[in-house]
Amino acid sequence: MNTIKIGEHVVCHNSQPFIVAEMSGNHNQSLERALKIVDAAAKAGCHALKIQTYTADTMTIDSENSEFLINDSDSLWNKYSLYDLYKKAYTPWDWHELIFKRCKELGVVGFSTPFDETAVDFLETFDIPIYKVASFEITDLPLIKKIASTGKPLIISTGMATISEIDDAVQTAKNNGCKELILLKCTSSYPADHSEANLLTIPHLQQLFDIKIGLSDHTAGIGTALASIPLGACVIEKHFTLDRSDGGVDSEFSMEPAEMKMLVEESKRAYLSLGKIQYGKTIKESKSLRFRRSLFAVKNIQKDEIITKDNVRRIRPGNGLPPKHYEAILDKKASVNIKRGTPLQWNMIY
Repeated sequence: MNTIKIGEHVVCHNSQPFIVAEMSGNHNQSLERALKIVDAAAKAGCHALKIQTYTADTMTIDSENSEFLINDSDSLWNKYSLYDLYKKAYTPWDWHELIFKRCKELGVVGFSTPFDETAVDFLETFDIPIYKVASFEITDLPLIKKIASTGKPLIISTGMATISEIDDAVQTAKNNGCKELILLKCTSSYPADHSEANLLTIPHLQQLFDIKIGLSDHTAGIGTALASIPLGACVIEKHFTLDRSDGGVDSEFSMEPAEMKMLVEESKRAYLSLGKIQYGKTIKESKSLRFRRSLFAVKNIQKDEIITKDNVRRIRPGNGLPPKHYEAILDKKASVNIKRGTPLQWNMIY
């Protein structure tokens, strides 16, 4: 599988994961806060900062009909109408230029999730390097067709999608100009339980579609994200805020700066730890061989004296014969005088 270059970053299965901070609605309708989130993401070491491009009117209609109301006591957005929720959470379109500009100044890849064709046309004016399709839009094949036609790399979240639905999305993207595609394993609940992350889906997705796989993670903390790395995740996306106590539509399942910094650092360590299949000593381990056990004279042994458990032991350091020869040398005789503390060698025994 080829690598995908996003800005100055290379995304592939043999490099550290590409970390994306998702701003979503955590700006709380403050441009100043939005720019501070960009600053914090860059300071934490994130490779990218993602926003969402829609308006309440491009997402739904303003209706009090029960079909448009969230009636779920377990939901963070219970009792909201869809229109009011999106009106509260959307990122004003006239902020996009300033947000992308700040990203560029800080060396962070700025990109977005468009939710309809007008958003794609708008985002194309900024020449962003990559697009994202949200889990809920994976079945909107006309939208995927539109995004794919830009020829830009595309990330698609797969939350709730069946294999058939994922295949439809992948084929639509590939057949309409997308040559570089990444799928994200995602659990579309907010927040998501760790027990429902089902990360073993990651290698299965890779096997099914032979493309790069990542993780869109809505669980608390960094454990699930780190666990995805040895399974092949090359992209990790987490919602990001300055402080959860500030509130906001996504704050409860968003990372704070210190947590994001830890994720960036630990994901790099986790990737480096995978290494390769290795047996025997590494270069740095060579010096530690001397701390193995070996056969030593623990008493003075005269020439022709019998080797016994009393005068030879298996002790550290490892300069003598390996312990596996211990039983073989017992009851043999010393061919020379052997001083206490001498590592045994074959020429000392007959």
